[in-house]
Amino acid sequence: MATIAFIGLGNMGAPMATNLLKAGHKVCVFDLSETAMAGLAEAGATLAESLHDVVKDAEVVISMLPAGKHVEQVYLGEAGLLGALPEGTLVIDCSTIAPETARRVAGEALHRGIDLLDAPVSGGVGGAKAGTLTFICGGEVDAFDRASPILNDMGKNMFHAGPHGAGQVAKICNNMLLAILMNGTCEALALGEKNGLDPAVLSEIMRQSSGGNWALNVYNPWPGVMDGVPASNDYKGGFLVDLMNKDLGLAFDNADRNKAPIPMGALARNMFLLHAQQGNGQLDFSSIQRMYRGAEKGE
Repeated sequence: MATIAFIGLGNMGAPMATNLLKAGHKVCVFDLSETAMAGLAEAGATLAESLHDVVKDAEVVISMLPAGKHVEQVYLGEAGLLGALPEGTLVIDCSTIAPETARRVAGEALHRGIDLLDAPVSGGVGGAKAGTLTFICGGEVDAFDRASPILNDMGKNMFHAGPHGAGQVAKICNNMLLAILMNGTCEALALGEKNGLDPAVLSEIMRQSSGGNWALNVYNPWPGVMDGVPASNDYKGGFLVDLMNKDLGLAFDNADRNKAPIPMGALARNMFLLHAQQGNGQLDFSSIQRMYRGAEKGE
């Protein structure tokens, strides 16, 4: 069992840290939210008073942060953690950030003799709670091999995508496709409902046919069709529209930098940006179903 510092206890980080505790690891946590910290204390974690306090004696540091600027604030600069960690420490950053930011942080870590993986996750809050996340990792093979047993306590799939930054590239490609699929699924369900079809019946037809996809299988966006998903909880919890827009922005910037055409990704981004501007940024991203249903159908 390892001594682990966990930084960032949001909707994803808190259940991930909880699963590490369940696996028997010694976990010290830090977050700016006192409520989040208290929840992990109840689960058996040690609470740290500061960033530098949380990594004291840690063999492994795991972070789950909102954006690249937060990752840079935590790890880089005079007050950054990379300057305080001893050689040989394993750092696993599970945030979804720009590949360039991941490579910049990894370069500083390498300079200091610290193993670092960019390891963004897929699977959502449900996967974080169930311990079934997919980790998409970029970095050295030795670091990936060292991290795998720990990642296995929080997930069921681990992929080594390539060198530093590769995990982030794979993640933004995945989330761009997810946004496209969710838009298409919502559009098809709304069309069927307007023709008098039961959305639950149509969902099952498409799920068993060539239109089947992840949204239909495990994350149906139509309220009441599937239990345990945000759509059946007034679109609360899950993966926020604002976070999807952040990831789509990363994909758009990367595509522009690499001169890669992404017409479907750009359309999905515009739809989610419009959805957020209508006051839905803090709802789950499947709430875009409301846009396709029409205002008169809004819950």
